[in-house]
Amino acid sequence: MPQHVVIIGAVALGPKAAARFKRLEPDSRVTMVDRGRLISYGGCGIPYYVSGDVSDASELQTTAFHMLRDEGFFRTTKDVDVRTETEALRIDRAARTVTLRHLPTGREEVLPYDKLVLATGSRPSSLSVPGAGLRGIHAVNGLEAAQRIRELVSAGGVSRAVVVGAGFIGLEMAVALADMWDVQTTVVEFRDQILPGVVGGNLARMAQRHMEEKGVVFRLNEQVRAFEGGAGGRVARVVTDNAALEAELVIVAVGVKPNSELARAAGLNVSERGGIRVDEFLRTSDARIFAGGDCVELRHLITGSPAYLPLGSLANRQGRVIGTNLAGGRARFPGAVGSWCVKLFDLSAAGTGLTLAAARAAGFDALCVHVSQLDRAHFHPDKGLMSLELVVQRGTGRVLGMQGLGVGGDALVGRVDVLAALLPSGPTAEDLGGLEMAYSPPFAAALDILNVLGNAAENILCGRNRGIQVDEFSALWAGRNGQGPYLLDCRERANAETLLQAHPEHWHNIPQGELRGRLAEIPRHQGIVLICNTGARSYEAFVTLAHAGFQDVVSVEGGMTAVLAAGLDI
Repeated sequence: MPQHVVIIGAVALGPKAAARFKRLEPDSRVTMVDRGRLISYGGCGIPYYVSGDVSDASELQTTAFHMLRDEGFFRTTKDVDVRTETEALRIDRAARTVTLRHLPTGREEVLPYDKLVLATGSRPSSLSVPGAGLRGIHAVNGLEAAQRIRELVSAGGVSRAVVVGAGFIGLEMAVALADMWDVQTTVVEFRDQILPGVVGGNLARMAQRHMEEKGVVFRLNEQVRAFEGGAGGRVARVVTDNAALEAELVIVAVGVKPNSELARAAGLNVSERGGIRVDEFLRTSDARIFAGGDCVELRHLITGSPAYLPLGSLANRQGRVIGTNLAGGRARFPGAVGSWCVKLFDLSAAGTGLTLAAARAAGFDALCVHVSQLDRAHFHPDKGLMSLELVVQRGTGRVLGMQGLGVGGDALVGRVDVLAALLPSGPTAEDLGGLEMAYSPPFAAALDILNVLGNAAENILCGRNRGIQVDEFSALWAGRNGQGPYLLDCRERANAETLLQAHPEHWHNIPQGELRGRLAEIPRHQGIVLICNTGARSYEAFVTLAHAGFQDVVSVEGGMTAVLAAGLDI
């Protein structure tokens, strides 16, 4: 029997659910409403429009066949009625109606539904500080906001910008401003690292150093206290704990909050953090109302706990699930592991699952293993460095997550996607070490970096190696003037020569291939720190020393490659 479905929200999930449902029930009616004037656009492409990589905003609204996804498109090609610039005021669940208001005219309408979809998305978090309403302060909260930012920058009136927040959006906007428009850009972050919550501190330092080399300035552990205005009521300065930063443009990117007020007012189950609660069929606490995208909480497939994961990839997949279930199907969306990727100039970052900090906060006895290696055969001219960190559970060896950086973005994301597919089934480090991967020199090494990472983790879990991370090595190096450990460089003499000359009293060198014959040169009364280029030879040296009875030995994971990438001055 034909039914009427009303969908509130028309950016990502809403259009997907509408199109899927109409393919399954062509005789049913769909009405889709949205507060905005522009609908069905690729929000994740906004930084690339601001940068100029995407030349026209309409490209984010077009199909692969260059058709503009506007009201006429949905009406003609999808048989979906779309109401733009229309706000949903309230839901009457008993009467099964939604009260709408057309924003330009103020005209209200009561629209009946058989089933309802909430695709209300999220909104940027704001800063409650003096001057927050000044002109020139923007949040990246939609395509129309992006157009205003692009117009301002392209007009040539911006030489200095401040981005508040060093998460995905903040860093992408910093890249967009500094790369294409040559705007002097400063990023202010109140936490002690960039990409907080999604990578560990060592990878964050590597990514930060790369962005600093491209001209972006970072001020970490600083909080914005006020915005000060200049001529015409425009922002002129950003005042932090420690400085007053001149700026003609400010981007505030300090996170997002789910738009769940409509659901809460209707009596639907909403969590304390504001996400609408849904089951695996994406039904709310009212079986006739579905919800998905940035306004809902999902089950994290590793911790089993509720999680808020506002990602466009999830919203699109959920749209199909909801469209199927509106037509009586039983499609499931069991949850997510939280996979992501971001491009930062010439470097890409990506991850899936839990970071070490998140794993420990969730109650796992976890450790982190770092590997730096070329992303394809060492003799291939297109090779590039990739650094991966694997989070594993002690005892079981269960893999809980992985994050990484790489100059070859596609290669990095490909590895992350492999692990993302495996994580729900509970893989172990041993599984990863034995994983079958396609091989040809232009694409990978014969022993893929995922295999190496799994093997390295298994060696540490079994006690065959003891590793320290870059930050731990940095702390040891900073305290070297005391009675610290004996630092042994396992590389060939030519590689170690510069550091031997700079620090003859602290830096020692025995190439790994000569170690068995020179054990007498190594003190047994000190702890020993082994280092090489990537950690491979220092692991071999660890095995040699352990067999010879040395007890207090560790190897620097990632070696000099990781140390230099993190910008540590030795």
